Amino acid sequence: MSLKPIPAIDLKDGRCVRLYQGRFDQVSEYEACPEDLAGRYLSLGVDWVHVVDLDGARDGAGGNREVIGRMAGLARGRIQVGGGIRTAGDVEAMLAAGVGRVVIGSAAAERPDEVAGWFPRFGAARLVLAFDVQIDDDGVPWCRTRGWTEDAGLSLWDAIEAYQEAGLQHLLCTDVARDGAMTGPNIALYTECTKRYPEIRLQASGGVRDLADVEALRATGASGAIIGKALLDGRITDEEIRSFLQNA
Repeated sequence: MSLKPIPAIDLKDGRCVRLYQGRFDQVSEYEACPEDLAGRYLSLGVDWVHVVDLDGARDGAGGNREVIGRMAGLARGRIQVGGGIRTAGDVEAMLAAGVGRVVIGSAAAERPDEVAGWFPRFGAARLVLAFDVQIDDDGVPWCRTRGWTEDAGLSLWDAIEAYQEAGLQHLLCTDVARDGAMTGPNIALYTECTKRYPEIRLQASGGVRDLADVEALRATGASGAIIGKALLDGRITDEEIRSFLQNA
């Protein structure tokens, strides 16, 4: 499968922002209107835009629902949204708002038995499991939850195994040490992930600085590359995204 860029938009108080390593005390604000930014990204030819409700992630779903609903309408459903998705009701509300795929984070690591039951209800194609990981000294990726503040007590590999029977299709993995830090993606992690689970469509997240990093991720076997700060700051240009997609 060919890798596709997935532009990311983080929302806080209805505005576009980026956090450094997930820290709410290190916020960069951008003037772009979220709806306009989503439209701009989709006009480049990407299939999906990744939206994170940061207020929802911290305080529970709902804070940016109105903005997300408008974005979903303008994008004709081609957005995937995460942040504060803690119950089946949250998933249902997002899908009802017109969101194409719902991203489930902490709940997926903390309550795998419950979340696995959502797959037959909503369909594996509509669910993305997002695991944020911290690499230990032995190279093992351990899942972090609650805005990366808590250790979930299971490795990435254990987490994926818990959803194999449920029919997991879409996996988003973030190396938390790389996110927003512009230090380059963890190529070794994503290569290992696709080697172990070639049937899963992996979205690699964290650290993308420029188009060379996106090219490097293509070689890992990932199906998508989440790109946030690099696009907002112009380190990757719109024309580079168009060209990359034309040559995919």
